[in-house]
Amino acid sequence: MNYHEIDAVIAALTAPDGQFPVLEQDIGGHSRKVFGGLPENLRDYYGYTATFADKTCLVSGERRYSFNEVLRQLSHLAAALRDDYGIGPGDRVAIAMRNCPEWCISFMAVTALGAVAVPMNSWWLGEELAFGLEDSGARLLIADGPRCAHLAGWLAESRLPVIGVETGGPALPEGIGRMADILGRPGVVAFPDSAAGPDDPAVILYTSGSTGQPKGVLSTQRNVISAIGTWLVVGTAVAVLNGTVGQEPASQPGILLTLPLFHVTGLNSLFLLSLLIGRKIVMMRKWDVDEALELIQAEQITHFNGVPTMSMELIRHPRLADYDLSSLVEVASGGAACPSDHVARIVETLPGALPSAGYGLTETNAVGCLIGQNDYLGRPSSVGRPIPPLTELQITGPDGAGLPAGEVGEIWIRSPAVPAGYWNLDEDTRRTFTDGWCHTGDVGYRDEEGFVFIVDRLKDIIIRGGENISCLEVEEALYSHPEVAEAAVFGLPDERLGETVAAVVATADGRPIGTETLRDWLAGRLAAFKVPQRIECHEGPMPRIASGKIAKRQLRESMLASLTGKE
Repeated sequence: MNYHEIDAVIAALTAPDGQFPVLEQDIGGHSRKVFGGLPENLRDYYGYTATFADKTCLVSGERRYSFNEVLRQLSHLAAALRDDYGIGPGDRVAIAMRNCPEWCISFMAVTALGAVAVPMNSWWLGEELAFGLEDSGARLLIADGPRCAHLAGWLAESRLPVIGVETGGPALPEGIGRMADILGRPGVVAFPDSAAGPDDPAVILYTSGSTGQPKGVLSTQRNVISAIGTWLVVGTAVAVLNGTVGQEPASQPGILLTLPLFHVTGLNSLFLLSLLIGRKIVMMRKWDVDEALELIQAEQITHFNGVPTMSMELIRHPRLADYDLSSLVEVASGGAACPSDHVARIVETLPGALPSAGYGLTETNAVGCLIGQNDYLGRPSSVGRPIPPLTELQITGPDGAGLPAGEVGEIWIRSPAVPAGYWNLDEDTRRTFTDGWCHTGDVGYRDEEGFVFIVDRLKDIIIRGGENISCLEVEEALYSHPEVAEAAVFGLPDERLGETVAAVVATADGRPIGTETLRDWLAGRLAAFKVPQRIECHEGPMPRIASGKIAKRQLRESMLASLTGKE
């Protein structure tokens, strides 16, 4: 199976008389192509899941929830949000906790009401969480004990209402609502009503960029549903080619939720897509390769999707042969660069599981390029072709004009899944979004067949195991130390994580400063994954380029040379 075959089937599926007809609609004064045959808002989208009734929807440890039970709990929580907390359309509700069933139910309840869900990075500490709450203007916080503990002082001053979720760890503070009490209320509650239109706001997802503070990406109901619809159309085309359309599978498909739900891939392509296709979602609170292998075997997982680090650890596990992984039909990766030999290793180690990879951003709702099966085996260093039928991709020169095949430029992406912009950041929105195009900040080229290859990044960010880290944010934390006069932060290549964080600092008096001292300083100000793994002290002033900026590339090359012994 290759892209020619898939494209032909998708053309039939999206024809005027097809299952997912492509329509022209006016969106914000512009004529745009959109999918027909999909619900207009997330409330109606969730209603589709009732067809799966008593099949398993969520699995977390010993807890198992059917689709009916998830809808029941969604209805109870939505009623409480509306009646007890006054939450209505457009109100922002923040969700801050590790992966758990309550996270999923909270997101569904908030968006079913037409309110705006604000998933928070569960690795954030107090100042970072407080920034997200203040920036989004959240009217309510749904959080677990550890996140409440991080925010204890801020919550006391802000008086923001909180619904607490017991997940272990620090106890919930006194005087707040309890999710367990809400979900345990007796009686039957009607499924929530929603007047949300397709272009009403639905989600604010925060992403680290090059400007220091995280930026909230605001997606509409249509943006989210279009992202899900994009993968649904591709999946349907593959099923047509496999001859399985309309057939009841021998056993329920299942996916291992390895990624955080506050990530666009974990949210859209793992969680929300699974609801529509009746796929069981087996949750992990955090990545652990031994636990992953046990869950794949015990739950007969069919789909594995994570950053390349995860699948690499999976296939390199010293006791891999001890586990029955024959249920796997796909091993997908994304969120970071994938080593070119990784694809062949998956095929060799797990012959029943086809490898695939995707490329997208928070700013595109994870929609961009997709590659799999024979196409991926033949081009393991490519991120694929734009996902048909509605994803447009352009390699762009400095003047904004499109470039021909083979020429390198910035990658721009346009589709109905691309959000309108950033939350309350008009200037950043104008820089990143133009006429429906997202300027990704990634640099690459297309070959003659349209396959995309990424070669560099314009944005000053580090991608560590799929996590975006702003260099400027880490630099600002270093500059807050009284002895640091100059700081430069950059990424170093890492076989396991893709990149790790590194820093070079200089003091005002030229004397060295202990690296452990700096790490301890940063540990109280940044999430652990942002703290540099390697810190070097620079004697004298930092080298600079003609514009006066610190010569980061020179510092990075010098550090790499010292690490590899090639000085």
